This record gives sequence, C-alpha cells and structure tokens, in this order.
Amino acid sequence: MAEVSALLRERKCSSLELVQELIAVIRKNDSQIGAFVSLDEEYALAQARRADELRRKGTELPLLGVPLAVKDLINVQGQTCTCASRILSGYVAPYDATVIARLRREGAVFLGRTNMDEFAMGASTENSAYKITRNPWNRDYVPGGSSGGSAAAVAADETIAALGSDTGGSVRQPASFCGCVGLKPSYGRVSRYGLTAFASSLDQIGPMTKCVRDAAILLKTIAGHDERDSTSAKITVPDYESGLRTDLKGLKIGLPKEYFIDGMDAEVEKCVRAAVAECERLGAAIVDVNLPMTPHAVAVYYIIACAEASANLARFDGVRYGCRAKNADDPYEMYCRTRAEGFGAEVKRRIILGTYVLSSGYYDAYYLRAQKVRTLIRRDFERVFAEECDVLLAPVAPAPAYKIGEKIEDPLQMYLGDIFTIPANLAGICALSVPCGFTAQNLPVGLQILGPAFREDVLLRAGYAYEQAAQWHLRRPDVKK
Repeated sequence: MAEVSALLRERKCSSLELVQELIAVIRKNDSQIGAFVSLDEEYALAQARRADELRRKGTELPLLGVPLAVKDLINVQGQTCTCASRILSGYVAPYDATVIARLRREGAVFLGRTNMDEFAMGASTENSAYKITRNPWNRDYVPGGSSGGSAAAVAADETIAALGSDTGGSVRQPASFCGCVGLKPSYGRVSRYGLTAFASSLDQIGPMTKCVRDAAILLKTIAGHDERDSTSAKITVPDYESGLRTDLKGLKIGLPKEYFIDGMDAEVEKCVRAAVAECERLGAAIVDVNLPMTPHAVAVYYIIACAEASANLARFDGVRYGCRAKNADDPYEMYCRTRAEGFGAEVKRRIILGTYVLSSGYYDAYYLRAQKVRTLIRRDFERVFAEECDVLLAPVAPAPAYKIGEKIEDPLQMYLGDIFTIPANLAGICALSVPCGFTAQNLPVGLQILGPAFREDVLLRAGYAYEQAAQWHLRRPDVKK
C-alpha cells in the first residue's frame, strides 16, 4: 500500500490503470480461487477516475486511488452485503460503515466484496452459501476463515489490501494460512458501526495486508472513537507508521508455555521457535510466562459467542432484511421457513447452542459461569503484561492449512483450531499475525504477537522488526498451480 501510494503520488501510474490491472488479475485467477463474492467493476472504475481527477486538481490524501477489498459483512453504501448467507441475498446496504466512511474520506477505492464463512462462523471459508474459497498457495487447501476471501485476495495479488473481521481469530488465522499480515485491534479501538454483528462483545474489524507497514497505515485510518458506536474507546490514535523500527532492543517478549502444546504440528513449532530466536537476535529479551486459564478458552468462547449470535441473528426473519419464504400461510410460518431455508448448517448449530445456554435454568450454569472464567482469562493477560513482558509470541494455529473437506464434517475439531487465537478476543487485547516460514508442502505458517489493550504500536513495532529481518512476507504464491 505504501509503495502503491508513492507510485500514484509521483504520477508513475494512475488509479484507473491500477484498478484495471487488478480487475484483469481477478478475471484471470479468481474463478480458481474464489476470493470475491461480488466485483463491482463500474463502481470501482468510477471511483478510480474520480481519484485521478482529484489528484490532477492538486488534492493529496493518504490513500487517494488505492484499491481495497471488503469482507462481505461490512456495509458499503449501494453494494450488496450478504454475509455469505442466503438469508441476506439481494440485501443492499443503505449506508457506509464507519470504517468505510473513514477510508473513503482518505481517498480509498473499493473493488468488491470478499467471500467468508456465513455470518463469520467458521474457520475455513467452506461455510459460505455461495462458493468455497481456495488457498492461493495450493488450491486443494482451505484459506482459513472466516475472512478467507480477504486473505486469499491479498495473497493472490487481487487487491492491495483488505478488511476482515475477527471474532475468534478470523483475521489472524486466514492471514497465517495465506502468508499475509492480519491485525486484530483491541476491543474498542475500531468502530463496529456498520459491521453485521456476530458476537458483539468479541467482534473487531481488522486490516489484512501484504506487510506490517500497510497494516499500520490502514489501522491509523480506521481507528478512533465513533459516537455511533458506544463501545469505541475515546483514546488517542498514535501514528503507528512512524513508530516502526527495525530492532527490538529493550523489548521483553514472553513465551506462554500453554501455547506450545502436545500435538502441535512439528513444522509449525519449528517455524515459531525460529522466529523467537530471530527476535532475540534483534535485541529482545525472552522470558517464559504462564497463562494458566488458556485451556478453558475454547469452551468459554463457544458459550459466549453462540449466546450472542443467537440474539444478534434473531433480526433476520424475512420481515426486514433479505429473502423471505414464499407461499407461507401466516407470519409465523413465514418466519420459521425463512430462517430454515436462509441459514446454513453451521449458523443453525450455533443459534441452537446459544439459545440453549441462555434458556431458563441453564443461564447460570453455562453463560454466567463462562463470563466469570472469561474474566480470569483477561486477568492472566493483565498480570503478565504488567509484571513480566511487553508482548507475547505464540503460534497463530496449531497446524498449517488443511485440505478442503478434511474437517467440515467434524465441527469440534475445527473449533479446536482456534485455541491460540480465541483468548485475545475474550481478553479484548490486540494481536497480530505475521508470516514466519513455510512447511515442506510450501504452506505458510504465521507467528502471533499479542500485546496489551490499546498498545498496537508495540505490537506493530515488534512485527515490523521481525518481518524486515526474516523477509518471509516477500514470497508470493504461484497462482497458476
């Protein structure tokens, strides 16, 4: 993004030429990858022409003419927003999400909508109602999820950068599987106004980019308080890009033993431990730390997330949004049939589970207890960041990308793949995924860096220093294979 902005600013290419080139790449490759659910060519070209005209008139904006892709659950005025679900087929967003308005204000151009797991529920982008997205590094493998379309589009050079959303790792895990950078900001750092809610106490919009510097640029643009989102924090947004450095002198890095578990893929562990050694060489001090509540994170997450999802998705009933079942005899039948026909299996599974844990007689036993354990998980992080280290290093996922169809019939196995990403959402802290190597099958592996709430500056500094030394982010997939 930084390089593209410079080219545009120096008039070495126009935004129109850039968008035309990306559309050509998408036309050529996306039928094999499936990163986009919709591509609004005329809209993108019109925005590019407008950006070029503004530049000719002397306007200079940080992202003027830079093309971006948007996950299909963030509202862009005038574009469909289906959340990869049949129940929202044909729904057109009547307004811009705050993140879109802020990017638009800085001159960004929106290419189209990227594929995802339905309502962000999934870890492989196999749960979309419209198509399966494939990993650009090997099309037999999943790209991760739920922001798999955004990650695949970035990795396959179909966009300069993209937006995703992270409820339990949905930015970081696909970034890890596809070899790009994914940032989950602290809860409250970025406005969620205009993001279709999955689990309101966990959701965050985050950048997915080719390098850490681009993530810093994008985060600075979208972060900050928004009066339309009462959960957004009134905290000053730093200039993340100017804080990037190429050494880690004085930084104390913690290695949580609970993140290096038995059964973890040997190649993943080897890549992550090599990255830890590289950070030590760059000047960081490495200390061992404990996060004893981590083993409870998956169970807590799937109680809280499903409970919130069951409430949030109650609004999709055929009355106000999207599709409606035909030939129903009364409103109740229409309501039931619309939801039965509109939602996919994974969404129904989570709605049923969430409704159950919130029901009379079970609320205290499941939901309330899960909230209490969530507090203990958050206190684990607060303690280590206050007393022992500045950031933590860990794997993003216990294994690299797996084959399409390999886990789709075993939801529990897929849920366990989120074990290293979920704690950050429960605690509300920030976390970053950076490429740290490749397996023997040439599949990317991600390094996760976790930091205290609202210290994305430290996180990005650590990620940038490692990235510049390791250079894994420069590898590109051969999408012809």
